[in-house]
Amino acid sequence: MKGVVAFLLVLCYLAIGVAAWTCTEAPRLNNVQQIDAGLGKVIARDQNYPYFLAGSSWYRLSTIRLKHVSVGPAGIWGVGSNNLVYKYIAGNFQQSRGLSMLQVDAGGNDQVVGVNNGWGAYCLRSASALAYSGPSSLSWTYLSRSMKYFSCSPHNGCWGVDRSYRVYYAQVNPSTCSSSAWRIVSGRSLQMIEVGTDGKVFGVSTTGQVVQRAGISSRYPYGTSWVTIPMCMRMRHVSYDLGKLWVVSQSGFVMQCTH
Repeated sequence: MKGVVAFLLVLCYLAIGVAAWTCTEAPRLNNVQQIDAGLGKVIARDQNYPYFLAGSSWYRLSTIRLKHVSVGPAGIWGVGSNNLVYKYIAGNFQQSRGLSMLQVDAGGNDQVVGVNNGWGAYCLRSASALAYSGPSSLSWTYLSRSMKYFSCSPHNGCWGVDRSYRVYYAQVNPSTCSSSAWRIVSGRSLQMIEVGTDGKVFGVSTTGQVVQRAGISSRYPYGTSWVTIPMCMRMRHVSYDLGKLWVVSQSGFVMQCTH
């Protein structure tokens, strides 16, 4: 196994070095399906459980089976295999009542956003997200947009991907969950998208390519173009925080990359 990993890393170095990204193997966790980084923390999910990265070791956070996990200003949140939403409180995931969700994101300005099992984009107001101590009902606000993946940042609004793999951008008020008009961001078909705490945007295309949104500024908060980050294999998930890009391959192999 170590020989295979070393060979893959050599290929990745050759592929990515041209684009000035340097990738190394992340601390080993088998069969990773999804990863999320925010505020200096990194969490991941294998085929069943959530894990937290401390130094060079992964530690299982819970025996509850989760299908998605997220960490950010609003804390650590997840969606269970039963589609119920959980918040990590005092060493345990507390189950909430309310909407059934497929994916949640805690990376916004204290609000939590997500996609329910009817593919609707929803927002949980910042006051509710921060105050929630479970178990009780959560009151979600519908954002009048169909999505399959949804992510927000404190500094660069919210980005989503719909079931036709189109990318959208909007500003969402964390206190009220009111949103601006949704703007379609053309140029790439993505299966998922993530916004770092600092506002940098990365995604994975329908063909497994990793891309970054370039040209983001106060004038163009939705950016101006897409840039492909060469990878040596097809990827399934990506997250970015504090200068590190975390990527997960289709086979569940994790790399950390710096630019």
